[in-house]
Amino acid sequence: MTILIKKCMFEDLGLLQEISVETFNETFQNQNSPENMKAYLERAFNLNQLEKELSNISSEFYFIYSNEEIAGYLKVNTNDAQSEIMGNDSLEIERIYIRKKHHKQGFGKYLINKAIEIALERNKEKVWLGVWEKNESAITFYKKMEFVQTGTHSFYMGDEEQIDFIMTKSLI
Repeated sequence: MTILIKKCMFEDLGLLQEISVETFNETFQNQNSPENMKAYLERAFNLNQLEKELSNISSEFYFIYSNEEIAGYLKVNTNDAQSEIMGNDSLEIERIYIRKKHHKQGFGKYLINKAIEIALERNKEKVWLGVWEKNESAITFYKKMEFVQTGTHSFYMGDEEQIDFIMTKSLI
């Protein structure tokens, strides 16, 4: 299996939207109402929103390829692009989205390691992420990657408030 991680560019916008909707649906549609899923997908993954995120110099997206097929992607944020005020010594892993058929093949670990590599290149002291409190498999994975829960924050799925665990990994 050949693995490649490549930075997303503006010409990838349509593909980024397609994979965002696909992976978010695969992961969360069975645990949320169709109305809340629709509202969230339309807000978070419309082309204007994704273009705005791609344009932000403090955010970066990376596709991960398996044998030339996109298996998923990573989004990282620094500075004011972080979804919580965590300081300039932090890098946020906002999204690790892996297509269902590529689950349990190590792609999440590759993307975590890519985020850590980026953080170290930028002299960050920690990486952090938010994970839904009901996403037990993701929480277990992040714990294996040496993240610890350091707080919580609210995440809105349509009109429903959900709780995300904030998990942090120190790099120093």
